[in-house]
Amino acid sequence: MVGILWCVGVLFVSCGRTSHVRVEDVHVTPVTAADVQRLVREPGARAVLVNMWATWCAPCREEFPGLVRVARKYQGQGLKVILVSADDDKDMAQIKKFLADEGVDFPAYIKAEKDQPFIDGLDQRWTGALPATFLYDGNGKLRDFWEGEAAFNVFEQKVVEVLGKQSKPTGGNS
Repeated sequence: MVGILWCVGVLFVSCGRTSHVRVEDVHVTPVTAADVQRLVREPGARAVLVNMWATWCAPCREEFPGLVRVARKYQGQGLKVILVSADDDKDMAQIKKFLADEGVDFPAYIKAEKDQPFIDGLDQRWTGALPATFLYDGNGKLRDFWEGEAAFNVFEQKVVEVLGKQSKPTGGNS
């Protein structure tokens, strides 16, 4: 019985992770707030979710699997996810390892300007707290913003609201 429970536990944990990504395949590009705003306004997305995080931020690390799940689940429906690390660039090896471990195989970014200009350049309501999430529509209009950790179902609900009625949250592990 213990063996069966152990196998079920291993299967359950492994289902939560996405495909393996090699550290050397992770790309992290320095960005300013103006660069992030340009990325948000690039044509092609119906919704853009920008998440500010750091490797040293426990709530950021906790919510990260949910972010990656939402990115994978809704990218085919027009969602673009922009992950911006607030770590120091001297921590690049740690950043890339974390992103690889989380299965991030899409472009990621790192803040490349001083804190206050970056914060103000994204939204003056942002206190600088991490994690921070900004959700834009396809026209680059900010539709939602929140500070603090969120679960997969929260990300999914908010993303679906911006994507429109043809995208319905399924909940669960899909």
